[in-house]
Amino acid sequence: MRIIPPLLCGLIFGAGLLISGMVQPTKVLGFLDIFGAWDPSLAVVMAAALAVSVPGFMLAGRRSRPWLAGKYFWPGKSGIDSPLVAGAALFGIGWGLVGLCPGPALESLATLSPGIIVFVVAMAAGMMAHDAWQQSRLTAQRERLLASATDG
Repeated sequence: MRIIPPLLCGLIFGAGLLISGMVQPTKVLGFLDIFGAWDPSLAVVMAAALAVSVPGFMLAGRRSRPWLAGKYFWPGKSGIDSPLVAGAALFGIGWGLVGLCPGPALESLATLSPGIIVFVVAMAAGMMAHDAWQQSRLTAQRERLLASATDG
């Protein structure tokens, strides 16, 4: 039963991507081509997403707990730091080169296009490499803390 709300959210998200045409890389690349044949339709999609999400976050912020979960999972950090900037830059570079971000890429897997499959595999490999790197950093940090606690 707990799977139904996220499933419905995913279906609505996927339907929105299909209806808006955001699963077409040419549509996204047209938006990014500001000095050529610029296509502003992605800006409309972004504005609509903000129009829905901002009131939703404001409403959620007033509640002590969510409707369908035991607690909220708000981000722990709110500042801009170098990992955020690096991640945003990598995301933007990939988006600009290919015209896809993770949601539309996963939805486009249904086409069985070799290029999409390669993109999704590379994206998953990058995510796994990032997770492994983060885990190794945390492990090294814990070992340093333990070593300094036993030494001092």
